[in-house]
Amino acid sequence: MAKSLRSKRQRKMRAEKRKKNAPKELARLKQALGNDVKGEAIMIDIQEVATVVPANKLKEKMQGDAPVAGVEGDGEGKMDLDSTRSKTTLMNENGQYPAWMNQRQIKKMKAKRLAKKGIFPKKKNCTKKIAW
Repeated sequence: MAKSLRSKRQRKMRAEKRKKNAPKELARLKQALGNDVKGEAIMIDIQEVATVVPANKLKEKMQGDAPVAGVEGDGEGKMDLDSTRSKTTLMNENGQYPAWMNQRQIKKMKAKRLAKKGIFPKKKNCTKKIAW
């Protein structure tokens, strides 16, 4: 698909639009990153509202050289996971899978688990035939 004259024209026009907007986009990115002069003015405004800690102080804290006021946390990026959930099967102690897992994934995990045990799930015998 996508080879019609209309789609070719649309692709061409989108490419021209990207070329036209590229300088503006680059300027916006530089301003957002603070590499531009205008970006420094924005950082000064932010300092009035929030506590801004320089990057070198954060690095020192990570190394354990000096404590930094205003920086909370132990530096480790661990997530709070359900400790009762198995990492291999993703089942909890009641044999329930997580809510985000769909039925196809559950079926695949169950088949893999049973294959390791040597128990193969029963296949449904299809006795229906086409009547001519």
